[in-house]
Amino acid sequence: MKLTGRILTLTADPAALRAQLAGEPLPSAPWQGPEGAPPALQYGVNTDAMISGQACTLGYTGEILGPWFLENFLEVVNKDEVRSGGFQVIVGGDAYGSGSSREVAVVAHQGAGIQLVVARSFQRIFQENMVYGGMPFTTDFGVLDRLTAGEEVDLAGLVAELPPFFRQVAEAGGLLHYGQRWIAGALDPWYDTATPARPLNVVEKIVAARAWAGGRGAEGAVFGLSSVAAGDQVLCQAAFRGMHEYTAGMCMSLYEQAFGKAPVHDPDQVACFEDHFVLIDEPSVPAPVKRARLEPARQLAKEMVEAAEVHGLRLHGPGRPLQAGVCHRIVVEEYGRPGDIIILTDSHTPTAGVLNAFAFGVGSTAMSFALRTGLIPVTVPKVVRVLVSGDAQGLLSPKDLILHLIGDPYFREEQWRTSPTDTCVIQLGGPGLDQWNVDELSVLTNMTVEGGLMTGVVEPCQPLCDFFAARRGDPMEDRMVYPDPGAHYERVIEIDLKDVPLTVATPGDSRNRLPLSAAAEVPVHNVVIASCTGGSLADLRAAAAVLRGRSLHPGVRVTVTPSSAVVAAEAEAEGLLSLFREAGAVLSPPGCGSCIGNGPGVPLPGETTASTTNRNFDRRMGAPGPVYLVSPAVAAASAVTGRLTDPRQLAPLA
Repeated sequence: MKLTGRILTLTADPAALRAQLAGEPLPSAPWQGPEGAPPALQYGVNTDAMISGQACTLGYTGEILGPWFLENFLEVVNKDEVRSGGFQVIVGGDAYGSGSSREVAVVAHQGAGIQLVVARSFQRIFQENMVYGGMPFTTDFGVLDRLTAGEEVDLAGLVAELPPFFRQVAEAGGLLHYGQRWIAGALDPWYDTATPARPLNVVEKIVAARAWAGGRGAEGAVFGLSSVAAGDQVLCQAAFRGMHEYTAGMCMSLYEQAFGKAPVHDPDQVACFEDHFVLIDEPSVPAPVKRARLEPARQLAKEMVEAAEVHGLRLHGPGRPLQAGVCHRIVVEEYGRPGDIIILTDSHTPTAGVLNAFAFGVGSTAMSFALRTGLIPVTVPKVVRVLVSGDAQGLLSPKDLILHLIGDPYFREEQWRTSPTDTCVIQLGGPGLDQWNVDELSVLTNMTVEGGLMTGVVEPCQPLCDFFAARRGDPMEDRMVYPDPGAHYERVIEIDLKDVPLTVATPGDSRNRLPLSAAAEVPVHNVVIASCTGGSLADLRAAAAVLRGRSLHPGVRVTVTPSSAVVAAEAEAEGLLSLFREAGAVLSPPGCGSCIGNGPGVPLPGETTASTTNRNFDRRMGAPGPVYLVSPAVAAASAVTGRLTDPRQLAPLA
């Protein structure tokens, strides 16, 4: 590759970015700054910024998405400005590709003419999507110096620096071409299946037990290794696999291009969820949102429904054969089991890690591969063990704890990382977990991805046994995966809950942690109690306990969305939904809309939002405006006062 186009450096300075788009070169390259000086590169360029939720409804090809690449980034990039500007290389900072598993973020790069991505570090799903979709990338900033000096850079040389499985995939022409050759028996494994036994942590145990060890096909394949270690790359047997409307059309299009009408492997362990678009037509959704998103969203949903019918896949949604709700909540309620490997085409798949499972999000290409083969590639992660102790005193929530954790410099700065393809998982244990139920604990695993982590997994504990006994009629103690004494951890972090404050995430990134006490004067106009992180029965109970006997502030509007039909029915039976209605909140049916601007709760001009959702990227909720992430109790207290509020500061009820 020779530099025949332009380099777009995503600086943290909007004016410098605007100048580049206008054709002015940067006065100096941020990667060539004084030794030890932090480069002025934007941290955490996220997939919502790369391609917005609205643009995602339009389709999934480069021709469609290229013009929308980076639209509104730092509020200075216009539609089609990157593609039409002749940019060939994109340069970013740390944590490039944060956020969603949407593979269309990679497709948008390609559609905009980008041929190489250079960044300080890449987030796991985005990096895998680049490998599987053939997008060259590197963390070597020396490549930029060579390109600007007029040298020709061999992109195949970048591939040679990747781990062995990634190299095999790149050399095969992508993951689906690799899959075709795997099925045909034309590929030999790249890893040794005769590994020595040693003490394993929970993640290593699950991966080792499910790792491919020989043979082909449903009858001949053998699974199970004695051990795996961080950095190993293996193929693993996937249990549950899931898709929703944003992604299923692309998944099944890729599937049929690669495998035709061949049957899906174990279709009873696959489900499609109509959850991300079902609330766009609710009465309180702003008319511009409906005009921009409703019709193309319905087309994507139609593609998913048709694919589910053709391939005999389970279908969840309003009016569908199986219950409606957010896919992650339903996986916890109905599908996930201890020791399983669970994948969905959504970054918040780690929700199911609460069930002592290894659950993580994947892109559309990886899902298509898994649907046909029943296998999913895994780069074995580093594991940080977090041991929780202390008393939450009925107020501190898992939301506070996880915001506190992922905002710590160790995670925010990815201090666990030693190579570009490293991944990391939090393994949660300790007696402090026993005071919360599975609904509450799932917030911890769900939001690990917001800290740049692959997933979270909960060690066996009493709340898990209680949940399985109540929901499945079986405590599943025989399936629980315990860590071995002497297992290796990248770090062990001990947290006493008395040292964790009520915590918020300030606008722009979930890792922007701040004690609630330092944000007490922030005005709030829009409160959203919803999503896979904030719409469980436990979440609704926590919010209702604060609102009971109190009135909403006259300048605040509140949206409440149960996360599943089961949650809605149970909340109705307990009188929680009646309480919200009587308080003046907008209640919507179960769904995933508020989090991504596809439903009630979209910020109106001039509003500041307090939300129980898990992600607060700029414009993530469908419109400009600052979004603070908070616990359900803090959300409810803020709705009463009109500012971010500690529930303990509310006036006592008469």
